[in-house]
Amino acid sequence: MATKAFKSQKIDEIKAKIEKAQVAVITEYKGLSVEDITKLRREIQKDGGDYMVTKNTLAKIAVKGTDFEVLTEKLTGPVALAFGFEDPVSPAKAVTKFIKESKKGVILGAVLDGKLLSVEETKALAALPSKEELYAKMLGSINSPASGIANSINAVLSQLTRAMAAVRDQKAA
Repeated sequence: MATKAFKSQKIDEIKAKIEKAQVAVITEYKGLSVEDITKLRREIQKDGGDYMVTKNTLAKIAVKGTDFEVLTEKLTGPVALAFGFEDPVSPAKAVTKFIKESKKGVILGAVLDGKLLSVEETKALAALPSKEELYAKMLGSINSPASGIANSINAVLSQLTRAMAAVRDQKAA
């Protein structure tokens, strides 16, 4: 049986993660082995997040008074929380990919900006491009007009050079 000090430490641990988190994805870990959970945790940690299996009662105490308080209704049964600290999309992507590949686990929802998302909304969140992809698209959009102008100028100069070479060859003949 866990001591009060241990429970208090776990509550503080959950609170610390919640304070930093932008999103929390709620999953059911029933049927997952320790290896599976570790693999999923490592995948989420690569993208600046964390995956935590916790007691529902401790999690309910930890989220009281925070934007994540709405997730208390989903904290029933064997659930785990995937937190996203840097990118709100990456934990949902990692969990969705893991479930698709392993055919184990279930997404129960997510909390984003104090709003409880349904399973469908969470899957839609996972389908969004990541922060890096959005940066790349934005830079491509910014760079595109400049590249177009440079290519047009280069094409005109190339045509002029070919025309001058053709005139030179014609006079030489």
